[in-house]
Amino acid sequence: MPYRRLPKSDAARLKALKTLLDNNDIYTARNRFIDWKTLNMAQSLYDRLLTATEQLRLSRLALKRYNTRMGKLHHNAWMYVSHFIQVLIMSVERGEIRRSLLELYALPQDATAVPDITTAGKLMEWGKKVIEGEKARIKKGGRPIYNPSLGMLNTHYDIFSEAVRQQQSLQERCQRDARDIQELRPQVDKVILDLWNQIEKYYENEPPEVRFKACRKFGVIYYYRRHEEHNY
Repeated sequence: MPYRRLPKSDAARLKALKTLLDNNDIYTARNRFIDWKTLNMAQSLYDRLLTATEQLRLSRLALKRYNTRMGKLHHNAWMYVSHFIQVLIMSVERGEIRRSLLELYALPQDATAVPDITTAGKLMEWGKKVIEGEKARIKKGGRPIYNPSLGMLNTHYDIFSEAVRQQQSLQERCQRDARDIQELRPQVDKVILDLWNQIEKYYENEPPEVRFKACRKFGVIYYYRRHEEHNY
């Protein structure tokens, strides 16, 4: 004997509700065995869940596209920050800049290599330190580093920083959209259960071959156990 089971995915929830709501028989006087309050609630929740899932899909698509763009911006910012630090260290090794001034950039006086700037967080952290350090050294009367210049470094750092903030905003929007759906699911499952109970109650005295077919027509989902014959 087949058994019913509530939908597990949002697509299945929407399909179950749509099957019922699109069935014109439930709106005729002869077949009006589902109360209007439940039907109205089902329509409202269907619309809300459909809108919420579409919003989440669009948010994820926007984030995916932005992540693709971020790769190039990350590379550009990494290249400028890394190159600037390398030029700074070489200037120190040639005696053009005093080693003690490396502290303005939050670098140790014996620094010989670029610090770890592989992640977005580290890149933003060191980019800010290097920009502030260069400004402080110039303010003390030091000659600016060129190729790359502070202006070019600042430009690419600002572009990347703004992109990171935008990316975080898109991530938060995806999380918010997902939470909205998560909050809707118990309400949707509750109304589906109520609908199915009313539908099965109406057909409970019909023979199985009639009852299961009629209930499926109104969106009730049935499953067969493994190795069980599909008789209905």
